[in-house]
Amino acid sequence: MTLSEEEARERLADIVELQPTKNADLQERWGMESGSEVHSYLESELGDYYYRNEDSLICATPEAVGLIDGEEPADDRSVRGTPLQASIVAVLPAPDTEPQSVVATLHDVEGELDTDVDEVRSALHTLVDKGIVERVRTTVPTFRLALERDRVTIDTDES
Repeated sequence: MTLSEEEARERLADIVELQPTKNADLQERWGMESGSEVHSYLESELGDYYYRNEDSLICATPEAVGLIDGEEPADDRSVRGTPLQASIVAVLPAPDTEPQSVVATLHDVEGELDTDVDEVRSALHTLVDKGIVERVRTTVPTFRLALERDRVTIDTDES
């Protein structure tokens, strides 16, 4: 199934409007047969414009919101996150500096939080999806902030 650019934009607008949302909500709105069909469409057509939050609900990236609103994404970002994600943002290298590995990030946060490498890796990937962290492709995945630290706020339940 191939959609026009206009139809894809309308579907992206649905995600922005309904976020956070479920496959079932989009399935109904888009007249699809199954949640699997929704998932396949999201991955193949809108993969750069959505992510799943901690509850596995579908959310639009800041870039997607900017496309739909006709504005550039704001330089400042305030996102909902976990204490681990907030700690990671506090220790990651700044933009335009050498990125660091998942293990180095784990060592930087393990003094304040009881966590493991899988939790840190997952948190980093979630922050990448939210547009807060940049993944630098090397032999070993490395990460750094995508924005200046003072332009990022992670709202946690503990705040």
